[in-house]
Amino acid sequence: MRSFLAAVRFLTIIPLPGRSGSAEAELAGSAVYFPIVGLLIGAGAAGTAVGLTYVLPALPAAVLLVVLLAAVSGGLHLDGLSDTADGFLSARPRERILEIMKDSQVGAMGVIVIVCVLLLKVVCLARIPRVDVWRAALLMPLAGRSALVISMAVLPYARPQGGLGSAFYRLRPRVSALFALALLLTAGWLACQWPGVAAAGASVLVVLIFCVWCYRKIGGATGDTLGAACEIAEVVPSVVMVGWYFRSGNIL
Repeated sequence: MRSFLAAVRFLTIIPLPGRSGSAEAELAGSAVYFPIVGLLIGAGAAGTAVGLTYVLPALPAAVLLVVLLAAVSGGLHLDGLSDTADGFLSARPRERILEIMKDSQVGAMGVIVIVCVLLLKVVCLARIPRVDVWRAALLMPLAGRSALVISMAVLPYARPQGGLGSAFYRLRPRVSALFALALLLTAGWLACQWPGVAAAGASVLVVLIFCVWCYRKIGGATGDTLGAACEIAEVVPSVVMVGWYFRSGNIL
């Protein structure tokens, strides 16, 4: 239970009783619960989507939903995405990339990538039929938090001196990645059958491709690339589902 609470405290801004900062041992054991936390966030987002699409037009409802998804984690994963973009798109050698990613200042590429990802989420959610937006809202956080576990399972840690992500590598969750994959595919099927399975599968595929890129650029993962993987995987279900509905003729 302590590891589960540590996962909730780390991945969300939800105030929970207990330590405000989890011990390193608890963080190490908390990664297995990341997909479950993602599912809980998704359930809350799905319920919110139902309410928002009932009282608001598609675009403002989508904007508020994306704001909620970003706020619930305190922008943690967006920060990682920004740092990763600044480093990976700098055309510098490995050591310099790691230095850039550690810099707290946000560069131009980081801002551009964050804006593009957020806009893509908003546009896709706004285009999905309003009765089905909750399905994408359910899968997006689950895909993102599952991506964290999958990335840790396939990539070594890239910073020898340690960092935020190193705590989770004490108990590297290789078996947990299979659980995350099974949970994501099952949720996709239960939410909307084949479109959901396609969205879940595409999320995993995109994350694995991103992991290959991480390995080639810096030789593994860092806390920043894990956050980037979460954000990248989170946007995929909305893209796949809007494409599925477009091809089926449900949207123009």
